[in-house]
Amino acid sequence: MNKTTSLIGPLLQAFFTEHLLAHKRASPQTMAAYRDTFRLLLQFVHDSQGIEPSALRVSDLDAPVILAFLDHLEQHRHNSARSRNARLAALRSFFRLVALRDPGSVGVVTRVMAIPLKRVDKRLVGYLTRPEIEALLAAPDRTQWIGRRDQALLLTFYNSGARLSELTTLRQNQVNFGASAFLNLMGKGRKQRTVPLWPKTARVLQAWFRELEKLRTDWAFPNMRGSSMSSDGVNYILQQAVRRAAVTCPGLQGKHVTPHMLRHTTAMHLLQSGVDLAVIALWLGHESMETTHVYVEADLAMKEQALQKLAPAGSDAPRFKADDKLLAFLATI
Repeated sequence: MNKTTSLIGPLLQAFFTEHLLAHKRASPQTMAAYRDTFRLLLQFVHDSQGIEPSALRVSDLDAPVILAFLDHLEQHRHNSARSRNARLAALRSFFRLVALRDPGSVGVVTRVMAIPLKRVDKRLVGYLTRPEIEALLAAPDRTQWIGRRDQALLLTFYNSGARLSELTTLRQNQVNFGASAFLNLMGKGRKQRTVPLWPKTARVLQAWFRELEKLRTDWAFPNMRGSSMSSDGVNYILQQAVRRAAVTCPGLQGKHVTPHMLRHTTAMHLLQSGVDLAVIALWLGHESMETTHVYVEADLAMKEQALQKLAPAGSDAPRFKADDKLLAFLATI
């Protein structure tokens, strides 16, 4: 083994504290995702090769080791190809820094960077119908403190189309109740955006925030202890609401509803209401219009409308008849 390459420890510390935090100002979500990637990698190398993380060198993380780690994620941790690709993206980001800080490791870096991303199936996005989302929003027991919180949370989720991380970290001062009620959200890439609130959502949130005065918390949707809710906590609330709503709305039975599906639902309902794709992209905080275009692909109603404009096979399509002398002349040429 080549002992001339640098230790991983100092490079990894520089990657997180200087490159991600100071230079790129990465979001807490990105920091956490990259941290978990290296936790899994260092544990894998320790278990498979017996090398302590503090003694690990760049040469110990050559392409065969990284490939074995990625296979381990899929085969033993049952990660999807998308999760595998996300872990590989984190590793690539680190090795780009290694190439700058440790030129002697350029061979290892080149081999790791050559590891390809796996192609994944592109599925149509899932979303809830209007009766399903209405049943979901009516599910929480509003006679209880928790039920009122859950209803305010789910209604804000549907109104805003926010990401899960944006709502778990939402603070009360990010909600404006002026002449026009809206949310101030900070999304991916530190992009700030404002999302208007329906009058109903604004009324529910105002009443909910008055209840929160007793807890003396600035979180919009705190847990019972007044702290911010976890992602698992929000998912638990959603699954409980789905279970209750399925009693009156059979369409929810057996449907795998996730927090991100609520975001898809908002986008689909905006699209079906005639809102322009560019506005929906701004609403959701998408970096590219291509991301928003998946909702057009998933909307069967729009496809059926387009199909109705097409003459069915076997029928005579109307022929163009020139009603102008100049056009008639051109048609004879």
